[in-house]
Amino acid sequence: MSTRSDDERSGKAGPNDWTRREVLWAGSVLGAAMSVEPAVAATPPRIQSRVRLGRSNIEIPDISFGTFSLERDEGLIHHALDRGITHFDTAEGYTKGRAETVLGRALRGQRQSVTITSKNWANAGDSAEHQMRILEKSLQRLQTDYIDIYLNHAVNDVARLQSEHWLSFAEKAKRQGKIRAIGMSGHAARLSDCMEYALDEKLVDVFLVAYSFAQQPSFKDEVKQYLHEWLPSLDIVSGQVRLPELIKRAHGEGVGVMVMKTLKGARQNDMRPFERPGRTFAQSAFRWVLSDPSVDGLVVSMTSREMIDEFVEASGTGAPDIEDLALLARYSARNAGTSCLVGCADCADTCPAGVPIADIMRLRMYDLDYGQPAIAATEYARLATNAEACLTCSGLPCATACSSDLPIPELTRDTGRRLSRAD
Repeated sequence: MSTRSDDERSGKAGPNDWTRREVLWAGSVLGAAMSVEPAVAATPPRIQSRVRLGRSNIEIPDISFGTFSLERDEGLIHHALDRGITHFDTAEGYTKGRAETVLGRALRGQRQSVTITSKNWANAGDSAEHQMRILEKSLQRLQTDYIDIYLNHAVNDVARLQSEHWLSFAEKAKRQGKIRAIGMSGHAARLSDCMEYALDEKLVDVFLVAYSFAQQPSFKDEVKQYLHEWLPSLDIVSGQVRLPELIKRAHGEGVGVMVMKTLKGARQNDMRPFERPGRTFAQSAFRWVLSDPSVDGLVVSMTSREMIDEFVEASGTGAPDIEDLALLARYSARNAGTSCLVGCADCADTCPAGVPIADIMRLRMYDLDYGQPAIAATEYARLATNAEACLTCSGLPCATACSSDLPIPELTRDTGRRLSRAD
């Protein structure tokens, strides 16, 4: 088993918008690749690469188990352990606390050989005492006396990082040995501002941020090395133009960098006709993000044993090649005009009724792409303002806001109807 160096993690990237000729080219590459069937693996896949997470000195596998939708199946955790996964990501709010409870039961007797991330949404006004009570409840559910990495969850407002309450809580919890490392997670429009503030003020040991092949402009240049005249007008939309540089800065300053939402919507089933064993869309997307020298590892939700095996098979397999790029390109082409780019701020504040369009689109992803309608409906019900206003709106205020040309009015109306009925 290897521990990756920065040189071994030199990165690749890929395009977002493709013409018909370009998609046909990608299809020809995939067709040729699929004509050769690889040998069936003699042994089950296992994690092949581990890395130290920045200055925290916490060791993680390159692919970690996310419990976003974990409800009851402890066997999934056991299967992941059998495949060499030793880091588990959860949060006090995942499946209303059940994810932590199931994870805690499944890891009994294994605590010294695994590491855990958990999270809490700490608002600027939440007292340090309140935050400590939330942490204590997580410790109880997880059946442990410490959490390795504890994150301020889904930060999209610098005020949450400036809060003296959060800073006091974090310092005390670390001093008492209840957490080993502190950090923040994020995936919304102001992520870059929050990361920059956290770095400037030296507030975090670890970041967990949304990052995929669609958010790295160098993807375009990488593909052009292979295609040349085939791509005269290739363009790419990045929702966080500063994100790659901030990730690089964080890594250089010893802050651990973990990434999530690496599958750009996670619509793997759309890609099954174009995949082959050892060469799936998910594996290609993982190879791309893990080849970035500033990325330590990724977190991804795993909901079946087959999914665990598929994901783990990408561990330690190196940088993406031309076949991987073709798969990523086809995925982008098939989902053009349907998938919201995580972290894009185009639609922010465009709705006069105050509908949080980006949140509505994220919950649509949970519902349709992740296949988690119950979770999407629960989160939708918590929104202070939902998409009800969209049902009677002309759509003009936001119709042209999206640089990816998503039909925002149609999608928000449909999402509102879906999740209102599901609630």
